[in-house]
This record gives sequence, structure tokens and C-alpha cells, in this order.
Amino acid sequence: MYHDQGLIPFKSLAIGEGINYTAGLNIVRTSPDHGVAFDIAGKGVADQSSFLEAVYKCVDIINYREEYKNNRANQ
Repeated sequence: MYHDQGLIPFKSLAIGEGINYTAGLNIVRTSPDHGVAFDIAGKGVADQSSFLEAVYKCVDIINYREEYKNNRANQ
């Protein structure tokens, strides 16, 4: 199965709330589950829900990593 084929059911079920997260990096990388939507850019009709979910998840992951590091600093 290809990456794009796996995203079809995911996007169908996570309407507006899905995000992509790239694990295993030393930086946090999240992105909305949708494409760039050039066809509706600048028209004021885009739904920012997935973008906001990606930002919130990024902050959560940063906080989880910091908490993990602090919990293991002074054993």
C-alpha cells in the first residue's frame, strides 16, 4: 500500500481534525491532513480546523518531550 492510499480512509474519517506527524525526528513536525488548496486560497472559505489541530499537537508533543526529559534528569 502506498502512503496516499492509506490516507484516503484516514481523511474520510478524521474530517477536519486529522494531522500528519513525523516521528523520530529531533524536531517536531506536524502538518494538516489536507493539501495546499490553491483553488480556494484567498477566498475566505477554507476550514482552518486541521491546521489548528496540527499546531496544538505540536505544542503537546513539545511539552511531553520536555516533561519526559525533566522526569529522567534526576533519578
